[in-house]
Amino acid sequence: QVQLVESGGGLVQAGGSLRLSCIYSRNIFSISNMGWYRQAPGKQRELVAAITRGGSTNYADSVKGRFTISRDNAKNAVYLQMNSLKPEDTAIYYCKLNLLGSTRDYWGQGTQVTVSS
Repeated sequence: QVQLVESGGGLVQAGGSLRLSCIYSRNIFSISNMGWYRQAPGKQRELVAAITRGGSTNYADSVKGRFTISRDNAKNAVYLQMNSLKPEDTAIYYCKLNLLGSTRDYWGQGTQVTVSS
């Protein structure tokens, strides 16, 4: 099974920054793509940022210019740098990956991000 462990969430004031990390149990040779999602109370889970096997990235319009997704293959890690945080960024953030040749989604446990005004 694929295991993902997230960390880095917390409470921050508007305008501040947080860096989320996700450590996964498979190496880069098995992975097709990775991404960060978030879910606010009473809302559906939404894509925040994604990075493909080839290294290309895409972002939700609401976070463009503020968030950056990156990876470290040697450490089996994916990161989400969040700057200029807004109260509407408050949510549980989840790491997700897919393996080559499979449509199955693997999810982390989630980490809470709370942005105060």
